[in-house]
Amino acid sequence: MAGFNKELFMEDKFDTLSKFITNMTILVGRAQKESEIIADGKTLLESLVSDIRWLPHEFSCYKFKSYSQHLIYLDPNERFSIVCFVWGAGQETSVHNHTVWGLVGVIKGEELCDEFEIIDGFPIYTGRSHKMTAGQVEAVSPTIGDWHRVSNPTNDISISIHVYGANIGTIVRKQIDNNQSIEEFISGYSSERLFIF
Repeated sequence: MAGFNKELFMEDKFDTLSKFITNMTILVGRAQKESEIIADGKTLLESLVSDIRWLPHEFSCYKFKSYSQHLIYLDPNERFSIVCFVWGAGQETSVHNHTVWGLVGVIKGEELCDEFEIIDGFPIYTGRSHKMTAGQVEAVSPTIGDWHRVSNPTNDISISIHVYGANIGTIVRKQIDNNQSIEEFISGYSSERLFIF
């Protein structure tokens, strides 16, 4: 299967990921609406994040002051990608949005999502937050409304799997920089290197 380094996966562990990729490929190929992909994709991702044993050790480590991210898979037709995020205690993203649908599943630990609104060009915290724990899956998309900040509220490592509705290394998004102004950026795939051929 093209798109990732199979050698990182033990054969029995690779099978879990392979089934997920096969099912997501079928889903994005047949679904007519974003809502269908999100609904059915959440069920598929729940199965993937219910057991951490398939995840290679290389994808469960962080080495940086901010979260680490590791590319797991790129769809050859650029319909979706799978990225693993590893968070140290208290690490967080900037306030940002998404321009394509996304599914987020926590595989270890907890993650906190704070919701924001942009008013007169500035991010305003809405007072709404929700916590996700291991095994839970949530969706983000432009149609849902998704200015948010994600953080690890615990003193332990948190790991999540993100499935995005495109190969995000080419998708322009927006984030709030340190001067509280909105800037465009292109999502990166990996903090260190790409694990694909």
